[in-house]
Amino acid sequence: MQLVFPLLVSALIVCIAVPILEKIALRIGFVDKPNNRKIHVKPIPLMGGIALYLACVLSILLFHVDYPTSGAIITGGTILMLTGLLDDWYKTKGKDFPIWPRLLIYGLVSAIPLWFGIKIAGITDFHLEGMIIFPEWLAILATMIWIFAFINMINFIDGVDGLSSGIVMISSLTLFLIAIIQNYPELAILSGILAGACGGFLGFNFYPARIFMGDSGAIFIGYMIAVLAIDGVYKSAAVITIVVPMLVLGVPIMDTFIVFFRRLLKGQGLHKADKLHTHHSLMKWGLSQKQTVLFLYLIGIIFSLLSIILVLVLKYK
Repeated sequence: MQLVFPLLVSALIVCIAVPILEKIALRIGFVDKPNNRKIHVKPIPLMGGIALYLACVLSILLFHVDYPTSGAIITGGTILMLTGLLDDWYKTKGKDFPIWPRLLIYGLVSAIPLWFGIKIAGITDFHLEGMIIFPEWLAILATMIWIFAFINMINFIDGVDGLSSGIVMISSLTLFLIAIIQNYPELAILSGILAGACGGFLGFNFYPARIFMGDSGAIFIGYMIAVLAIDGVYKSAAVITIVVPMLVLGVPIMDTFIVFFRRLLKGQGLHKADKLHTHHSLMKWGLSQKQTVLFLYLIGIIFSLLSIILVLVLKYK
């Protein structure tokens, strides 16, 4: 219960914050307006990311999680939330925030966990018995690429009501269980806090959504889940394998590879927004928004169960 309580508090903070932010967003016109690329047909409040950020940061501070990962999450997450909020503000005006400043900020923030000693130090060997240690330059590069990728990946899948929040909730609950298996209580608390925030937000964001998390929320939770995955899965030599984190975060990884492959085939820019994502394809095939999201939840749960089984096998083999 001691590990579950932060999860519940985080969910409660979101449930308190969202109705307040929803009213503020509608009052000041901070809304996501429909266009030919979007599915919703009426303006939706776009300040949900603030609720996710507040729930996670306040819960970390409230429960005094004195852990290097907490510092990395708050420092990098604050920068990303503010950057995303600016991006969302541009969207409310029918404009696009320039891509290169965003990518530069994402790149710089991707290095912040390194300052707190969080990095991908290596992977297990092919016999799962020893560890292949990366040289320092490769550890730095791998860590930054991993975090940069997930800042964008979670943003990429945030195109259907409840998809990003639900997938990150499933992934963070998986990391919560992995942390308990590995006896890392601090990491379990942080993963539970993220799961609670996303679960609470899902009550407002599932179809038909009352509020969107916007870029401010998507890149924040993408960064947080990426940092937790490194700290949770890569820190113990017993479970350092590239397979586990890829399974935990299987849905956004799968979607990104599919989208990039399709964009390359079409000869268009990899960063250009389109309707080539998995959720768009599923709806073209006849699934409703709810069916699409629930199907991708199921895929995420399967990936997560496989990751937990693998962790248990590696721990007790």
